[in-house]
Amino acid sequence: TRERLRSSLRWDAAFLIPFLFMLEVRWINPTISYAEKFMDHAFLASIMRHPVVPPLDPWYAGGTLDVYYYIGYWINGALGLASGVPSTITFNLALPTVLGLATVSFYALGYLLLDRHRWLPVLILLIPNPSAVYLLLTGAPWSDILWGSTRTIESTINEYPLFSMLWGDLHPHVMGLFNQVFLLFLLIFAYMRWGDLSMRGRAILCGLAALSLGSMPGINSWDVLVYAPVTLVFGFLIWRRYGNFSRDEEKSWMVLATVPPLAVAAYLPFYIHLNSPGVGGIGFVTTPSAPAEFLLVHGFFLAILIAACAPDIRERPYLLLAALPFLLIGYPAAAIATVPLVYLVVRRRFSVTDTLAILGLLIIIATEFLYLKDNMGEVYFRMNTVFKFYIPAWILMGTASSIIIGGWLRNIRIDRQVAKVLPVLAVMIFLAMPFAVSIDFGYEGRTLDGAAYLWASHPGDAAAIAFLRDLPGDHIIVEAEGGDYTYYSRVSTFTGIPTVLGMPFHEYMWRGDEG
Repeated sequence: TRERLRSSLRWDAAFLIPFLFMLEVRWINPTISYAEKFMDHAFLASIMRHPVVPPLDPWYAGGTLDVYYYIGYWINGALGLASGVPSTITFNLALPTVLGLATVSFYALGYLLLDRHRWLPVLILLIPNPSAVYLLLTGAPWSDILWGSTRTIESTINEYPLFSMLWGDLHPHVMGLFNQVFLLFLLIFAYMRWGDLSMRGRAILCGLAALSLGSMPGINSWDVLVYAPVTLVFGFLIWRRYGNFSRDEEKSWMVLATVPPLAVAAYLPFYIHLNSPGVGGIGFVTTPSAPAEFLLVHGFFLAILIAACAPDIRERPYLLLAALPFLLIGYPAAAIATVPLVYLVVRRRFSVTDTLAILGLLIIIATEFLYLKDNMGEVYFRMNTVFKFYIPAWILMGTASSIIIGGWLRNIRIDRQVAKVLPVLAVMIFLAMPFAVSIDFGYEGRTLDGAAYLWASHPGDAAAIAFLRDLPGDHIIVEAEGGDYTYYSRVSTFTGIPTVLGMPFHEYMWRGDEG
């Protein structure tokens, strides 16, 4: 029918429009050159050249990538091999795919949680943080806006999805975005529809959740530290909501309990091979975030959550005192986030919106007090903790905020003709933005081949790399080591052939004392 076709096209568009947007961004700025792109492509090229488990470490001859989470690279490498696309182009097709898949899952969340304006959760992927807006209003250059907005809280990284996409690193925390949102959709769908599902439907849903959760240690291990507890919380909420089934249906709860063991079993070979030095324990933060910096990262979502709690605050203002202890001991950022948290918890409604907001707030409060010890040194001791946990917090608080805004806008009506024109206009503007804003970092572009720039800047290297990429057999190369984030290690990076030593600090981070 026409309605079914329209619905199908809507979902196709939910993937294709963001996919095309990111394809334009990568076409304008395709070079595998700066930031973590050498590392990302080195992993991808190694996997596509030597599709073995565990993959060979291209920067440590004789070593393997069992010291790092490589499944995201493996997924993209498999797609490249299956389609016959070389790694230098596969690299630039990966982020468009991630953004498209994440958008579909956010759109599905909108359909699940909103009656109108179901596109609102998609904006979580497209909005900047308050710091970027502040830098824009103060007249900062485009490059400073993009980079500076992610270095807001001192000695930490505060990325958000829009930055990650525009910056273009094919790093695990970016590749994992689609999987985070997908699992979140599965959990919320289970919570809202569990009672309507057959035994078979519940089994399929739990199987998908197990595959998604189990892959997280392999795609970006930090994600599982958040989403394993999130999965348990939603499992408890499902039991709490649907716990009075008849005795004949009690066995259906066994399906729900299989998610954690299935998640482990499905990826057991990866877990067995994993040889990462891991973390050195949990530390206590003695230099918490400055409140202004904290608000420049989380201010949008905190403002929405506090506004949603305004009636409760007027009714019980004395609960504001719950934030006072944190303020008195010198943790003002935690005190700010505690305000909406307390009011959401005392409601005891535990709706999807409240639950997501509570979980997100707990994350940003916890990172004010605790950090995971790694080898980043004394100055940047909490950099990775803030970096990796703020992204799930952005997704959780952002989803809650989008649903709240959807409720506020529910009764606002737009003229029917305008409502037809606006989406078309929005899509046209969205797809024109990469060209209009000139998202270009000063390298040769207008191609999807991330190594094409070498022919102009280093033609000798380009010719040698092209020869080695086509060279059959297993080899080890020797190339000069010149530190990290430099043009050194280029041959191993672009060929996937292991070198004796590539970027040394990366190997130290992955291998600890062995590195």
